Amino acid sequence: MSVEDVLAQWQADEERVRAQLAPVGLITRDQLRARSGAEFFDDILSGKLPGIPIGNLVGFLPVAFEVGRVVFQGTPGPEHYNPLGTVHGGYAATLLDSCVGCAVHSMLPAGKGYTTLELKVNYVRPLTSNTGPVRAEGNVVSLTNQIGIAEGRLTDAQGKLYAYATTTCLLFPLPA
Repeated sequence: MSVEDVLAQWQADEERVRAQLAPVGLITRDQLRARSGAEFFDDILSGKLPGIPIGNLVGFLPVAFEVGRVVFQGTPGPEHYNPLGTVHGGYAATLLDSCVGCAVHSMLPAGKGYTTLELKVNYVRPLTSNTGPVRAEGNVVSLTNQIGIAEGRLTDAQGKLYAYATTTCLLFPLPA
């Protein structure tokens, strides 16, 4: 598939998701507790639950989901720049933190939550406003009763790697 074909597919994916997403809002604890991680993401992508606030703030959205795998897409711009003239590392870290944490969450049963214990990001090359859309894909590596481990890759439409991350998440029962 050519880069142009990939970009066209990514644009179509983004338009499809945007058409279904509900407005950004807060999800109640009861809404969270009542759903498995898979149900939670299905309901966000179908518009039954509010959109993701951090995605709205930073400028990214979920474009693909399956149990153990979550993909977010965003387009870095000048509003994401640091004083050195490239996209701030926090942009890549936020997309990667979101995809790896959500990949872990996607495998959890109803009533169980997670929090990030560790996030490690390796930056491979700088992002700029000329990079175009990027995707952060998170995949679960291991899931036990108490710990979830996932890895993520931030790539452009050419498949070029910009950053790589791993996370360790603590799993716990959601409080009432």
